[in-house]
Amino acid sequence: MTVLGLESSCDETAAAVLRRHGDGRVEVLSDIVLGQEAAHAPFGGVVPEIAARAHAEAIDGLAREALSQAGMTLADMDGIAATSGPGLIGGVMAALMTAKGLALGAGKPLIAVNHLEGHALSPRLVEPLDFPWLLLLVSGGHTQLISVEDFGRYRRLGSTLDDAAGEAFDKSAKVMGLGFPGGPAVERAAQTGNASRFDLPEPLQRRAGCDFSFAGLKTAVRETWDSIPEPDDQDKADLAAAAQSAIAAHLARRTERAMESFAEAFPHLARPMPLVVAGGVAANSEVRAALKSAAERQGFRLIHPPSKWCTDNAAMIALAGAEHLARGETDALDAPARARWPLDADAATLSPIIGAGRKGPKA
Repeated sequence: MTVLGLESSCDETAAAVLRRHGDGRVEVLSDIVLGQEAAHAPFGGVVPEIAARAHAEAIDGLAREALSQAGMTLADMDGIAATSGPGLIGGVMAALMTAKGLALGAGKPLIAVNHLEGHALSPRLVEPLDFPWLLLLVSGGHTQLISVEDFGRYRRLGSTLDDAAGEAFDKSAKVMGLGFPGGPAVERAAQTGNASRFDLPEPLQRRAGCDFSFAGLKTAVRETWDSIPEPDDQDKADLAAAAQSAIAAHLARRTERAMESFAEAFPHLARPMPLVVAGGVAANSEVRAALKSAAERQGFRLIHPPSKWCTDNAAMIALAGAEHLARGETDALDAPARARWPLDADAATLSPIIGAGRKGPKA
């Protein structure tokens, strides 16, 4: 099956063509991602209105280019897949409405994809990984631990009580004037820093389970920065190193607890068990190193897709779409764009981490 995938949930506009073979192997025939860093940099974060307009202006051209790079036409596609949520609603609508138009015009099936499911399946872009595996999804908008037990069967083990890890990086960078996006900026500054100079708090020391919290770390970084009379470049480097180390350590400690729970749930699974880390923060080298050490202690193998498939991309959306299409699962043209769409809907509804509203339980 060959699927065109479209993605526009946050600040990357993306299109890809992917082929799924009968044995489950996949080929990425084209993969294009258009970032918006320059548009959002003056504001130190993603501005939803700017992102939505940029997606609307670019998405049809990217779809055309993805087909051209794959050497195919719309008629060659078996289906059109697009992110249907969760995400910034104006952005989500850009890819979804484009996919609806293409599906209607070409007479092709539409697959409305959960963006988080794309991340959950992303390791299969690299290798034919067998279920189950433990997923740490860590990005600017999401930080959660998911037991990926089978296709369509996902169990939440932990989530953030407040902010995502990527937001902690972005806000720390903004406080210190390091630029946007914050994750790469903090990592660059931290290369010459002394992480032990500033003593930042460890979140949730007395809380059981696998949930995360980054609001306190963000506040501690700001208060530490404000306490420095005339901060210079070395102060920036030292505080960046301390913030990065604290975020990485917190992610590793809570993930290590999830590994213990996962191992108890699957006692007969061969060692080393798979731990997949996906999302933009997975590109951070200190985060990966901390997770790799934790995985080795627990008898796990750390798997992180290449950076281009850790961050938001359309190849993972096309993959999720192809998996649904292979099972005969398609969507009607009235499929809604969703700001919220939890991967484990039961847990989000019955045991919400940070509540719900008119738009439904949070992811």
